[in-house]
Amino acid sequence: MRTPLAGLAVAATLLVTSCSSGSASTGPAAAGGGVSAENTPAPPVIKISPAEGGAPVRPDKKVVVTAANGSLEQVTVESGGKPLTGTFDKSRTRWVSKTPLKPSSQYTVSARADDGTTASSTFTTLQPKIELKVADVTPALKGEKVGVGAPLIVTFNQPVTQKAAVEQALEVQSEKPSKGAWRWINDTTVIYRTATFWQPHQKVTFTAHLDGVQGGKDMYGVEDFTKSIQIGAAQIATIDTRTHKMIVKRDGKIVQTMLISAGNATTREYTTTSGIHLAMGKANPERMISPGRKKGDPGYYDLMINHAVRFSNSGEYVHALNNLWAQGRQNVSHGCINSRPDQAKWFYDQVQRGDVITITGTNRQMEWNNGWGFWQMPFTQWKQGSALA
Repeated sequence: MRTPLAGLAVAATLLVTSCSSGSASTGPAAAGGGVSAENTPAPPVIKISPAEGGAPVRPDKKVVVTAANGSLEQVTVESGGKPLTGTFDKSRTRWVSKTPLKPSSQYTVSARADDGTTASSTFTTLQPKIELKVADVTPALKGEKVGVGAPLIVTFNQPVTQKAAVEQALEVQSEKPSKGAWRWINDTTVIYRTATFWQPHQKVTFTAHLDGVQGGKDMYGVEDFTKSIQIGAAQIATIDTRTHKMIVKRDGKIVQTMLISAGNATTREYTTTSGIHLAMGKANPERMISPGRKKGDPGYYDLMINHAVRFSNSGEYVHALNNLWAQGRQNVSHGCINSRPDQAKWFYDQVQRGDVITITGTNRQMEWNNGWGFWQMPFTQWKQGSALA
């Protein structure tokens, strides 16, 4: 017997209704492994700062990448093919750059979340109104070996007001590790001194990671700077003005004994300074003129002196003088240390800038800021001149 067409239509309608009202655990969606729209997790949302198309960014600004509803798998920030370093937090939902941005540059940021979601951004950094650079490092002439007392004197091309930020960017690495500290002596000059003398025969590398570092209002570093310094032998001269003798040791062994004559001490000016000095430079000959006097005044002199090694800014040298009757017996000079011409030449030929010259026996102490008298200041006091102290 045939079923009427109308009856078939009703049956089909009932079948469809029955299937669509089944539960998630028994209906076709469950059987096929589907997930209802209400239970689908939201995709990760990646945010990048600085954002695309914004105003030029200050070089000291951080790049920050975050992910909501997921974690970050990879973050890449680069400019000119050079990557910018950064770190993730423990949950890998946040990445923050570690180093300053390079001024006047374009950066590209790319990020990928754990589910494959990606985001990217480009931005530019501003051009500084004032550029900060290293103007000079002393002593560090090409091919020069320096003594174990040598400081690192760094001079900038601009006055620095944000000294802590700049000092944080300065790095000193030595092959034979040693402890040291920076001290600012003015707005353009900072000096590095070790707690004890450098170990001899090694290379020291100074790096100023200045690129993007803010040194003052509208002033940023525009390039990094690296200089290598070679520490030579440990040459230390010890002078006793009472015995009128100078002993030179190289790496702990006596290599020369010299009879000398020091300042006559009739005035403070003519008194040789006691303390730890450093060889600052040398000339042959050196023109020496009496300070504060003009021709015709008592005590005036204007002389060309051979083989002169300077060790203060107050006009003190170890130099040659054919003064044999006084050397080893009396102090008759205007404050310098004079010695037999052949021995003075030997010392001149051997000395390195930064070699230690220790003088005892007088009542005039070397000032710490008289030339390179930096070792006259205790290290505990020296490091208090750091902007990071």
